[in-house]
Amino acid sequence: MSWQRMAAIMGVVYGVVAIMPLFVGDVRFIMQILIICLIWAVVASCWDVIMGFAGIFSFGQVAFFVIGAYASGILAVDYHVPPVLAILMAGAFTAAMGVLVGLPCLKLAGPYVALVTFGVHMTLLPVLRGDIGIALGSGGATGILTIPPLNLCGYTFSSANIIPTFYLTLLLAVACSVVILIAIKSYWGTAFLALKDSEDFAVSLGVSAFKYKLMVFALTSFLTGLVGAYYAHYIGMLSTRMLELDLFVTLMVMLVVGGIGKFPGAILGAFITVTVNELLAPLGSYRAVTMGALVVILVLLLPNGVMGFWLKEAKAKTRLA
Repeated sequence: MSWQRMAAIMGVVYGVVAIMPLFVGDVRFIMQILIICLIWAVVASCWDVIMGFAGIFSFGQVAFFVIGAYASGILAVDYHVPPVLAILMAGAFTAAMGVLVGLPCLKLAGPYVALVTFGVHMTLLPVLRGDIGIALGSGGATGILTIPPLNLCGYTFSSANIIPTFYLTLLLAVACSVVILIAIKSYWGTAFLALKDSEDFAVSLGVSAFKYKLMVFALTSFLTGLVGAYYAHYIGMLSTRMLELDLFVTLMVMLVVGGIGKFPGAILGAFITVTVNELLAPLGSYRAVTMGALVVILVLLLPNGVMGFWLKEAKAKTRLA
C-alpha cells in the first residue's frame, strides 16, 4: 500500500476522532474511552511494525509499555523530575532496554525470540513487586499512587480537564503514527521487509541484519515507552496488574482485528477492540469468552483483518473498473 493511501486512512480515522468531542464532549466516559483508544493505537502500531513488517516475533510490547510508565512515575514521584522531562527520559530509557533485549535476539529466530521477549514480560512482574522494585520506587504490590499530571505552559492535563487532555493525546498519537509511517516507507522499512522475506538474500545485498533489527527494537520501544509514560501521568497511578495476560491478549486481538503487517490497520484494530470490549462489559465474567468467540469468527472470516479485507475489496473494484 502506498504511503499516500496510508496517510489518507490515518487522516480520515484521526479526523473523525478529532471531531468526536463536538458530539460527546460532555460524556466523560466516552471521552476516556477515546483517550485509551488513542494510547493503545500507538502501542498496537509499534507491535505491528516489529512483528508485521520486520518479522520479529516479539512478545515484549506490554513490558516496554509498563517499563516506560514505571520509569516516568518513579522519576516524577521520587526524584521530582517535571512530568514532560520524565516522559522523554522514560522513552529514552525504554529504548535502551529495547536494545538490550534485542541484542540476544539477534542470533535467534521465530519462536525463540518470542520466548525471550515474553520471558522479559514475565520477569518484570516479580521484579516490580519484589525488593528490587521497591528499592527503585515501584511501590511493590501496591504500585505508585500519586503520579503528578502533565503540566504544560501552566495548564494541567488530567482526567479533570478531559477535552484538552483528549486533544493532547490525539496530537501525541498522530505524531507517533507519522513517525511510524515515515519509518515504514523509508529505507528502514524496505530493509525491514527484506530481512523478513529473506534474511540471507537481504544480507547478501548489503542489508545489515544487526543494524536494522536493533533499530526496529529501539524505535518501537521508544514510542511504546513514551506512550506508556504519558499513560502513567494521565491515569495518575500504576499497578503491576497491567502485566497480567488480559492486557497482552487484548493487544494481540487489536493486531488480529486490524491486520498484522497492514498498517494503519492496527489503529483501526485498537478502536474496534476497545469499543467492543467496553460494549461487552455488562456480560461480566462472560465478556472474555464472548470476546474470544468473536475473535475466532473474525479470524475465520477475515484472516488478514479489517484492513486486509478493505485492501482486497479495493483491488477487486480497481480490476473491475
